[in-house]
Amino acid sequence: MEEHLSYVKPLYAPFLCFTHHSFSLYSLYIHIPPISPLQSTIYSYSYPLHTHFHMGPTPYNSSNSSSSACSSSTKPPPPQPPDQMDHLLAGAGYKVRSNDLTQVAERLEHLETVMVKSSPVDISDIGNDAVYYNPTDLASWVDSLLTELNPSGSGSGSGSGSGSGSGFVSGSGPANVSDPVMNDMNNNVYGEFGQQVVTPLEEDVSIRLVHVLMTCAEAVQRGDLSLAGLLIDDLQGLLGRVNSGCGIGKVGSFFVDALSRRVVNSPQNGVVQVDLSAYENEILYHHYYEACPYLKFAHFTANQAILEAFDGQDCVHVIDFNLMQGLQWPALIQALALRPGGPPLLRLTGIGPPSLDGRDSLREIGLKLAELARSVNVRFAFRGVAASRLDDVKPWMLQVSPKEAVAVNSIMQLHKLLGPGGPRGPPVDLVLDWIRDLNPRILMVVEQESNHNQPEFLDRFTESLYYYSTMFDSLDACTAQPEKTLAELYIQREICNVVCCEGSARVERHEPLVRWRERLTGAGFAPLHLGSNAFKQARMLLTLFSAEGYSVEENEGCLTLGWHSRPLIAASAWQAIPKPSAVTTGR
Repeated sequence: MEEHLSYVKPLYAPFLCFTHHSFSLYSLYIHIPPISPLQSTIYSYSYPLHTHFHMGPTPYNSSNSSSSACSSSTKPPPPQPPDQMDHLLAGAGYKVRSNDLTQVAERLEHLETVMVKSSPVDISDIGNDAVYYNPTDLASWVDSLLTELNPSGSGSGSGSGSGSGSGFVSGSGPANVSDPVMNDMNNNVYGEFGQQVVTPLEEDVSIRLVHVLMTCAEAVQRGDLSLAGLLIDDLQGLLGRVNSGCGIGKVGSFFVDALSRRVVNSPQNGVVQVDLSAYENEILYHHYYEACPYLKFAHFTANQAILEAFDGQDCVHVIDFNLMQGLQWPALIQALALRPGGPPLLRLTGIGPPSLDGRDSLREIGLKLAELARSVNVRFAFRGVAASRLDDVKPWMLQVSPKEAVAVNSIMQLHKLLGPGGPRGPPVDLVLDWIRDLNPRILMVVEQESNHNQPEFLDRFTESLYYYSTMFDSLDACTAQPEKTLAELYIQREICNVVCCEGSARVERHEPLVRWRERLTGAGFAPLHLGSNAFKQARMLLTLFSAEGYSVEENEGCLTLGWHSRPLIAASAWQAIPKPSAVTTGR
């Protein structure tokens, strides 16, 4: 018997504002040994990551420095002819004449000032044309940088220290390493166009990382697990040389982990089980929902299409293939409450995994939704159906009435039915068949826009590496923590399943929209055009995110959400074509 239940408060989650502008820096520290004119100064300069300073093995000797420091504190250095190299700097490997010490100090301070005032574009230009090596001729090295950064104001200058007419900042005191502008630049860790900026050396390592990943995947496909294991060791070393907090470093670390799981832990049949508990999966799902617009896009688009399909209906029934925390339905309940002519009777059947901790989580979610419905005067009935797999659900469990207008909602669930089937055929065909028997007014399908269901391991590995690289690139626009970190773990679970698992254990079998069109059309469904309202809803959703890279596109009546030019998820709506037996019986 179904129960009429109720909830405390709407389940709306706050939308996150993303920042898309970022600029990444690192600091280069040059230690001038303690001598009288410079007074043991550490000069700190910040350069953009794509400017390549090849430091190499420095000639600095720490023991010499220590002895120099001690001797300088007890007695002044011996007098030197002004045209000779300073012996303390020479001991550190730098060639600076004694009479040039003051001028070099001024130039170093001026270089710091120019670096602060230069725009990122100006700074990046010097990295495109030259490589600066660890200098022995310190004065010439500083002059070369000043010439690149400030061609008009980097004259040679005099050593007077006045700075008049020379363009240099006078004074021999230590550089201001606590300057607030420099601190702000060092604290800013993103690129101007929302992508992490990398050094040429790191870019070379990143390219090699991708090549070794592909070689390792090819070895796995051939069954050469010994070679794959050796390549994984190489990959671990390469990961230590790239930034694993973003870009290919982060994506690569997840794929290396997945390959390692498959190679090291794989039994003879190639199946590695990496399932999370239902509770852990719900936590990650919630943070994925909060961190990025993909699930919100799916929910908003589906709700708008369902609302239009229910127009004029007095008794409506939504069957949700993945209730999770019920995040999709408060918006639909409120929209039905505002419908002209009054709200209909709403029945919601939520399908979800059984609770292993003894809680009836489906009932708890139903109680919350029912309380919301009661607060806005919407008649509401909820029914929970616990099932480990969607193909375990039978139509009689849903208790659909012939008088109801039915909507079936599948958000990233049907691809899990594309695995090997039993004697009665593939699971997806069986489920689509009984969905058609329900004769729903709308079947809403949202799926990942990718092809991870290819039979050859190397093909789907290549496709998934490209797809998830784009996905993580879009997540880099997320500034909220811990949502971003846990959202990445949610995606890592998918990567593990695509790469590690085979057979029935591999459930993340994503297919592109064109394949779903063929399959649904062949199963007896006709496409419904997602109208302009759904498109406007999706575009309005994206305005809540400051990252400009997200885009909504219309594709033959369907909608896709992507990052820049790459679609990542696709939403489509379908209507069941009644079977001949249903037509004759008046169903």
